[in-house]
Amino acid sequence: MNTRSNRTFGRISKATAAAALSVAVLAPITAPAYAQPDTRPTAEAAAKNETRAASSANEPLLIGHRGAAGTAPENTVSAFKDARSSHADYFEIDVQLSADGVPFLFHDDTPARTTNVEDVFPGRENDPITSFTWAELQQLDAGSYFSDKFVGEKIPHFNDAAKIANNKIGVFIEIKSPVNSPGIEKVVADSLQNNRDWNRLLKNDQIEVLGFDAASNQRFSELAPDVPLQQLIGTVPDSATLAQIATYADHFGTSYRNLDAASVARVKAAGMGIGVYTVNSTEAYDQMVALGVDRVTGDFPIQFSRHERGQKPFPQNTGVQIADSINDVPGDDLQPETGEHVILQNTTNRTIDVSGYIIRDAANTQLTVGNGYVLAPGAQLRVYTGPGTNRADAYYNNGTANVLNNGGDSIALWTGNGNLQDTFAN
Repeated sequence: MNTRSNRTFGRISKATAAAALSVAVLAPITAPAYAQPDTRPTAEAAAKNETRAASSANEPLLIGHRGAAGTAPENTVSAFKDARSSHADYFEIDVQLSADGVPFLFHDDTPARTTNVEDVFPGRENDPITSFTWAELQQLDAGSYFSDKFVGEKIPHFNDAAKIANNKIGVFIEIKSPVNSPGIEKVVADSLQNNRDWNRLLKNDQIEVLGFDAASNQRFSELAPDVPLQQLIGTVPDSATLAQIATYADHFGTSYRNLDAASVARVKAAGMGIGVYTVNSTEAYDQMVALGVDRVTGDFPIQFSRHERGQKPFPQNTGVQIADSINDVPGDDLQPETGEHVILQNTTNRTIDVSGYIIRDAANTQLTVGNGYVLAPGAQLRVYTGPGTNRADAYYNNGTANVLNNGGDSIALWTGNGNLQDTFAN
């Protein structure tokens, strides 16, 4: 069992020497350890931490995923600012290295999904994002994919996240696809030690590094053994594997979808805190709180922070909610008339015009509601991805590719003028 001492917010600090073990029982990895800065929290940060700790024994830390990917373009300054204003404890970022060694913030392995690369660099849509130089990356628009409101948003430099956080919120630093960014662990460790903004966050106990790659996590742990570290895996493994992970990691992060009480207990028995991703409905959030997780990561930190504080998470809601999402239908998901669809419901006693409403999933794939759709009190509207005959209770997008993930998805409902109405996950 991990017997490390507790840190602020119930973190468990790592031993000075991290054993070179991984899920795959990797060979030992050696690297020179850097002299570590004074990481004692400032008086201001310590007072803030005490206030949080006293607020609720059951309230997990709240982390904005990729900033606040539900309300702004992921991994952009706008998303970080949304998270900073949300009262969340941290926002999460994904760091990679450009072809010329500059650390930048981006999630995907290619630029196709979230940039206008097809316009700027035709033919390079599916090239590795790490094959672009920093100057090339700065020519891409990383905001317009989300909405016209964010046209011109740039891919941020790694240091931009620390500047935006500015000690008002912490940062979870995910080392993304490290095999594509050789040496990134050292770049991050150096920045935390030498960059003023990062080092100030570190001193205030507002930094955590995480990743799916066990070898990369071990390399980072040896470089910066005093920085809190989290191992990500999609499901909770057995106790023996967790014991190995606990030799180099303080925390364990996993998908919330298949988590149960036994899994939570197994992680905690190994001496690690447990976090979950990516939680995008208040119902799922409440379920995770009931299971006793230590941190919850989601795309909507503004709304979930309101929910934590007992406020309405969607104050601009007009009365239309997502009643259900039928992701996996018998037969072809895009079959005419009866394919995958989302069910909207008017929960009020008045009619509501839902023309132009948008349903957006976590990857920003969208379904829309056509013109002329007015829901009577209590009425439902089925919004289909594929083809069919429009009628009063059904609208068909005539799409040719699946939108809803058969294994479970999270979606958000927006009005045509950009007001968030509801979220749903299954």
